[in-house]
Amino acid sequence: MNLSPLQFFILAGPVGKAVLLLLLVASVWCWVIIIEASINLVRFKGALRRWQAQLPAPMLTSLIEAGTHAAHLAMVDESTGERRLRIIEAMNRRARLVIGATEGGLANLAVISSVAPFVGLFGTVWGIMTSFTAIAAAKDTSLAVVAPGIAEALATTAFGLAAAIPASIGYTRLGSAITHASEDLASQIEEAAVRAVLPAARPNMVRDQMLKEAI
Repeated sequence: MNLSPLQFFILAGPVGKAVLLLLLVASVWCWVIIIEASINLVRFKGALRRWQAQLPAPMLTSLIEAGTHAAHLAMVDESTGERRLRIIEAMNRRARLVIGATEGGLANLAVISSVAPFVGLFGTVWGIMTSFTAIAAAKDTSLAVVAPGIAEALATTAFGLAAAIPASIGYTRLGSAITHASEDLASQIEEAAVRAVLPAARPNMVRDQMLKEAI
């Protein structure tokens, strides 16, 4: 007889049902996080491309405004390099917020991938214990006696892996993609800071060139 996941759940004992419900919630939560992080990552990469093309990028508006404010803020006896670093720091503070919003609950995928197999293992051990209890009660080792407990044990193992594997893959792949996108954002921030300080640096560059020619 072929048993569906629903039938496995119905035939399981109270502890097995609790384990299966917990793993089901973890699996659904895992996919919600993966979908949300994927959408955020697409939006993030799109915003980076738009900013690079000098088009409006609403997702990066606060970051750009922070850089613009820092660029127009005059500091006494500040060198060009110090001004560039100040602009980068101002933009990086906002960038961390943007990256954090892009990641969403990504860190929870690591928790699910680590904990779900152990929850499934707990259900496996409990199912085997149920089988031994049934053997002791019936004083019979036939398959009909041990099958329900073994089926419950295998079902919880499968549910645990079903929750852990997508969580592990999603955390690794999405985390890597967000890291690469963050590095691209850092590069664009540095380029924007250089462009912001160049107008202020040009007079000094012209002056230095004139001094060299005079010498």
